[in-house]
Amino acid sequence: MIYNMWYGVLDSKEVKKNKPLFAKRLNKNLVFWRDENNNICCIEDKCCHRGASLSHGKVCGNNIACPFHGFQFNKNGKVVMIPANGKNTQVDERFFVESYEVRELYGLIWLWYGDKDKINDKIMFPDDLKDKKFSYSTIRDEWHNHYTRCIENQLDVVHVAFVHYNTIGKGNKTLVNGPLVELNEDTNTLKFYVNNVIDNGQKALSASEMKKEDFKYFLYFYFPNIWQNYIFEKMRVFAAFAPVDDENTVVYIRFYQKVVNIPIIKNIVNFIGKKFSAYVLKQDKDVVKTQSSKESYLGMKEEKLIPGDMPIIAYRSHRDKLKKLNNK
Repeated sequence: MIYNMWYGVLDSKEVKKNKPLFAKRLNKNLVFWRDENNNICCIEDKCCHRGASLSHGKVCGNNIACPFHGFQFNKNGKVVMIPANGKNTQVDERFFVESYEVRELYGLIWLWYGDKDKINDKIMFPDDLKDKKFSYSTIRDEWHNHYTRCIENQLDVVHVAFVHYNTIGKGNKTLVNGPLVELNEDTNTLKFYVNNVIDNGQKALSASEMKKEDFKYFLYFYFPNIWQNYIFEKMRVFAAFAPVDDENTVVYIRFYQKVVNIPIIKNIVNFIGKKFSAYVLKQDKDVVKTQSSKESYLGMKEEKLIPGDMPIIAYRSHRDKLKKLNNK
């Protein structure tokens, strides 16, 4: 993982009022809950007393109580009450677990992975999707692959005509011009210009031979784990790739649209978009699961990449740079 960044790790609807939620994210067993003001709290899911899972306990006001002996923990991971010692007895400072900074924005729960003294407000989410005219539907899917593998699948423009031959890849557009890649280092954002065409015997154009106006489709990647497919102005597909551990990821796919805003019809359109997106995602998953489930990285000797893989190369290159800068 890249250190000192915000990761989208859960859909907001997964964390319900008065109900602790267990989730393994970023190689850590965590418990999430909502306090009395509906704010999200997150600490290590292991009681410091006898090691029981706190997510099997219950929410008590702003705190969470261990199911084993009733120890209550606040959002900072500190034990604030030990029933066996008396509810008004001061608790020794040695009773605590690790806590995590979390934010709730854009219908997602974001977790800071890094040093607490370096926490910032740079939560990366597509600005245009903040438009309240957009509505969306969500898919949650578990993949037995490292999150880099899942991300790279969505950056892979070469596979579309083959894996998605009967859906988004119809038309047998196997020839890949470019792709053209833009990196914004200030925001750690990659933009990919995609131009796949039918192979009539012509040579694929290199990125240097293309102009931006030659491209109709765009992909965006926002480090560390957010992706957007710009279909057209009023329709997008969004993804958050939540790392679970070294071999597993939870993929959250959203179908966004503002073509239709009439309440009932809007819901029908979003439902259809969700079902179609789920079918396309399954096509991806069926292939990606045959790859290694381990992390991919810059300079992998077991892979021989081609010009059409430039989005993957750009992703690996900038990820490698961020890891070297942040993981000190």
